[in-house]
Amino acid sequence: MRTSDQELAWLLENLLERTPQARYAVVLSRDGLRLSHTAALSVDRADQLAAIASGIQSLSYGASVEFGDGTGGLRQSMTEFHGGLLFIVEAGEGAHLAVVAGDDADPGVIGHNMNELVEQIGEHLTAPPRPPQTSSRP
Repeated sequence: MRTSDQELAWLLENLLERTPQARYAVVLSRDGLRLSHTAALSVDRADQLAAIASGIQSLSYGASVEFGDGTGGLRQSMTEFHGGLLFIVEAGEGAHLAVVAGDDADPGVIGHNMNELVEQIGEHLTAPPRPPQTSSRP
């Protein structure tokens, strides 16, 4: 079974509906390309959130390699800023799920709901690395 873009968008909207204070959600590739997003985000804002989430995940991965057990394992990233929270979890091979919530949100509920969604459809949320582009110049 392959999850279509519409099905994925519906699942993201459902995640927001059942997660108090959640505002936006985006699925992104490891290199920061937006794969799907909730309707409250414009395409430009979804692209911006995907790029930010990718950067945070990359930095967090580097921290885990240097200061964790050396395996580079990364469970979740959370950033708290004035007016909100940003959560990012791995969501299948090469994909991530990011959620922005209000600053009164319960981090435990958000993390649980995100991980539940990933467990349900994680194998369908894959973004394998893109093949290198070949030059057509001689």
